[in-house]
Amino acid sequence: MLIDFIGPAERPPGWRDRALCAQVGPEFFFPAAGGSTREAKRVCGACPERAECLAYALEHDERFGVWGGLSEGERRRLRKERGNGGTG
Repeated sequence: MLIDFIGPAERPPGWRDRALCAQVGPEFFFPAAGGSTREAKRVCGACPERAECLAYALEHDERFGVWGGLSEGERRRLRKERGNGGTG
């Protein structure tokens, strides 16, 4: 009997697949301590998925890296301004 292997279903492209950061290395978005986030923010500024990325980072309480054009400190301030104090 011949059994065909059926792999996992292909997922449709999501915001991460369309994001400009998918085309550059992660080192821009996760710099070493004291490193610059300038290049990451430049890429984010031109990205059509920036809002979706930022929403994801806020919802999942991402603590590291640049997401949606904001550093962790900037996201922490934004959460505080929105009234959920850094708990996502």
